[in-house]
Amino acid sequence: MQRICVIGGSRYFGKLLVQRLLAAGHQVTVINRGSTPPPPGAEHLVVDRDDEAALVAALGPRSFDVVVDQVCYTPVQAETAVRAFSGRTRRYVMTSTIEVYDPATAALPDAAQHTPVPEERVDPAAWPVRTDLPWHDAAYREARYAEGKRQAEAVFTRDGRFAFASVRSAHVLGGGAREFTGRLAYYTDRLVRGAEIAVHARELPTVFIHYEELADLLLWAATATAFTGPLNACSDGLLDVRDLASALAVETGREPVYRTVAAGEPAGPFSFDRYYAMSNTRAGELGFVFSRTAEWLRGAAAESISASTVPAA
Repeated sequence: MQRICVIGGSRYFGKLLVQRLLAAGHQVTVINRGSTPPPPGAEHLVVDRDDEAALVAALGPRSFDVVVDQVCYTPVQAETAVRAFSGRTRRYVMTSTIEVYDPATAALPDAAQHTPVPEERVDPAAWPVRTDLPWHDAAYREARYAEGKRQAEAVFTRDGRFAFASVRSAHVLGGGAREFTGRLAYYTDRLVRGAEIAVHARELPTVFIHYEELADLLLWAATATAFTGPLNACSDGLLDVRDLASALAVETGREPVYRTVAAGEPAGPFSFDRYYAMSNTRAGELGFVFSRTAEWLRGAAAESISASTVPAA
């Protein structure tokens, strides 16, 4: 049994992670602002992670083997966590994102054309940190989501007060109504209604992961391995938005209707005119075996359709 603290963990794969930690016999403490209680069996600390004094007071004398941070979005939040958990944990795992590799959000090192991106593409040890920017502003933070994650990783990596690992998640799908981003539902609804799907003239592929598989990987990262540094988390198999729509079409019984956007015009949430699909080679070398996206995609599509308010054909 390990003592594990989960920051966030109130919905989707975070909630599932807490359930699986409890099922595995670990002692779990969940920290969030109290909008959703954790699964039965977990200790619940209701506190705003951005209020450092309140966070330290809520933690009291507690210490943990591992902290899993599901909701760290800025370098300011990372600095607060470093101070609050210094001396309280030996290991810290942060959920990060594929968006750190998006070339539309930062000047990144050159990479081989159309080659899955390894972790080294964004090195948090060398990434510049700006805590003086208005990270407290929700609109600013949302518009700079990828940069906030890059800088948060950099703070944890360089501080060195505990072992640190970041899990850079691919686009997460599955769970029907539990898939709170609504990105799969965006396509499901358009297919069912026969509405146009906006795509780029030249679509480039990306990578995905099922929410249950991401919970499994976070469980493994927290309890079964001691790796440090960034780790890409994605199922095997590249898909572009047309591949995704085709899989959904099988379940909806409706053929996709595409509209090609002009250069510079926005398209749908999984439509990309730039390449930053990740490689999961490092995770495989460390012992985690991923599924293939094709193995679970139709099931995720069926869940999305069942959760849709628009009836299928």
